[in-house]
Amino acid sequence: MEAAVKTFFSSPYFAVVGASQNPAKFGHKVFAWYVAHSLPASPINPTSPAIDLASTSHPTVASVSALPSPEQTSISIITPPAVTIKVLEEAKAAGVPAVWLQPGTFDDKVLNFAKKEFQAAVGGDGGWGSEGWCVLVDGEWGLELAGRNWKKQRI
Repeated sequence: MEAAVKTFFSSPYFAVVGASQNPAKFGHKVFAWYVAHSLPASPINPTSPAIDLASTSHPTVASVSALPSPEQTSISIITPPAVTIKVLEEAKAAGVPAVWLQPGTFDDKVLNFAKKEFQAAVGGDGGWGSEGWCVLVDGEWGLELAGRNWKKQRI
């Protein structure tokens, strides 16, 4: 999994599928993590025009295929497994190189598809947390693996 994490964080761009306007939801927390680590991230949410963090409004993208450069974008996914498989199919067709399946977003079918179809797929058992690989828990380690310079900001 170390190689997959390193590949994931080597992308120049990131996106969060399931980004939420609600600060209590993990889709909001994961998107905020990318922003707090000064990473170029796009929130993907077909029903909300923007995600607000502190005093900044971040316009959303409706889908993975609507990203400006999907072939250079690693995506974090925070959706139920039935939705995640559809997101993965779209991401594969768009040329996304790497995906991170947050805890609760996958079942065996989803995990097997992701590991077979992408250059890198992070997800499943492991990581530093008790529920599997999570950007919020394992992301800073991943940034270091990829040799990314980052400075955590308050948002």
